[in-house]
Amino acid sequence: MRHQSLIPLSHDHHHGLALALRCRKQALGQLRPMGTRGLQERAREVQSFVETDLKPHFQAEEEALFPLMRSLVPESQQILEALLKEHVQIRESVARLEEDPSLGKLLFDLGDLLERHIRKEERELFPLFESRATPAQAEKLKAEIEKILAVRHRK
Repeated sequence: MRHQSLIPLSHDHHHGLALALRCRKQALGQLRPMGTRGLQERAREVQSFVETDLKPHFQAEEEALFPLMRSLVPESQQILEALLKEHVQIRESVARLEEDPSLGKLLFDLGDLLERHIRKEERELFPLFESRATPAQAEKLKAEIEKILAVRHRK
């Protein structure tokens, strides 16, 4: 069972995994509409997801969770650096969606990266946090995450 403080992030992860699967299936021609029209629709869906969900999600991780993990679990530095690098890669891939002529490959690769990234957080980082955080630290993190993610509901 995921700790209450991480549930908003896990909820986002659920939606991100579903989108990652749709990206890969769209790129493989397994979703309608197929072809260029389908790829463009999926690219717009990704861009919308990034704007409404992923930006505040990354902000919550980068400003609240990751700094806490650095101080709470110094040995988490390597995984945190890998996750931050993946945040950059995801942002760069999304930025290329409008200009890249090989949209199918880009969507497939983005879906693959997004899934691997989410799984790493859920399977490695979150359990590490849950094993080390005190109830007070977890509650403080929960409040910080909720404050950052509340931006979505004001739009």
